[in-house]
Amino acid sequence: MTVHPLPNAADADDDHDDLDTVTELTVGDARGLDAVAAARRVQHVTGVEPSRSFDHDKIERAVRMLLEAIGEDPDRPGIADTPARVAREYDEIFAGLLIDPAEVLSVSFEEAYDEIVMMRDIEFHSMCEHHLVPFTGRAHVAYLPGEDGRVTGLSKLARLVDVCAKRPGLQERMTAMIADSMERALQPRGVMVVVEARHFCMEMRGIRKPGAETVTSTVRGKFRDDPKTRTEALTLLRG
Repeated sequence: MTVHPLPNAADADDDHDDLDTVTELTVGDARGLDAVAAARRVQHVTGVEPSRSFDHDKIERAVRMLLEAIGEDPDRPGIADTPARVAREYDEIFAGLLIDPAEVLSVSFEEAYDEIVMMRDIEFHSMCEHHLVPFTGRAHVAYLPGEDGRVTGLSKLARLVDVCAKRPGLQERMTAMIADSMERALQPRGVMVVVEARHFCMEMRGIRKPGAETVTSTVRGKFRDDPKTRTEALTLLRG
């Protein structure tokens, strides 16, 4: 997907006598405002200011062509604004493509804490990259703080799951991405991530098996190497 750098504040106060130049500046200003609004949508979802943006014009053209390809009239009242809506929607559902997930965990606190930190039942919605239909479910994440005992904010763990989910992807990759980001940002002694999800690519089409859940996990560090610590984490996970 094409992305563009976000515009800097432009020098829009210069006098120009040429009407065409004024018109171009007006269009440019509108696009700049659209880019700012897009950045705000991404930041609202991720908590991080993006340094680039999606190509809304290209997305709108693509959606219009798709509607035409299935025999729809893209100018009829019910869907005339759909291409623009989809372009704005992508700022939210694919926001994770625009930032480094580890940036979400940039805030940490010195607590000298050396026991398990776990957050269960973090709801998420993602998009299957094979069919571009949703998969949705719950993630459970746990870590053992590093030797310095630093911990991150609990909301950051939930945000990390969201950021890793907000992209076309696979559940297996998402699970590993959450663990990778925690390792890079927190340098913990251990990480455990378990993801449970329903995939609409196999519920609303294909094999059509509603309610089937897929479970993936990533276990690293002390959770993997120490059976006692792993058992303790799994006990907490099951509640």
